[in-house]
Amino acid sequence: MCFQSLETIFVFDLAHCINSFALMAVIPAAWFLQLTRVREQREMQHLAALSEQAPIDEPQHMMDIPTLLLNRFNYRVGFGCLAFLLMLSWFSTRL
Repeated sequence: MCFQSLETIFVFDLAHCINSFALMAVIPAAWFLQLTRVREQREMQHLAALSEQAPIDEPQHMMDIPTLLLNRFNYRVGFGCLAFLLMLSWFSTRL
């Protein structure tokens, strides 16, 4: 009796495996977004410190173009991965 219940838990189910993969892959995608946000906040704090130290007549410091493009690209990749994995999870529940 006990072995039969254990066997039903470990039965290979394609939908369950796909859904588990999607849920496990969400963790690195969310981590990637979090790292991008932390990098962006650090850069903004650095620019704020530079602006406070600068003379009043000097223009405000802004983030450079490559950093802005990198952050924008990282956000697109992170949210794209999350959207794909959400669709994969929804698809697997309908199998």
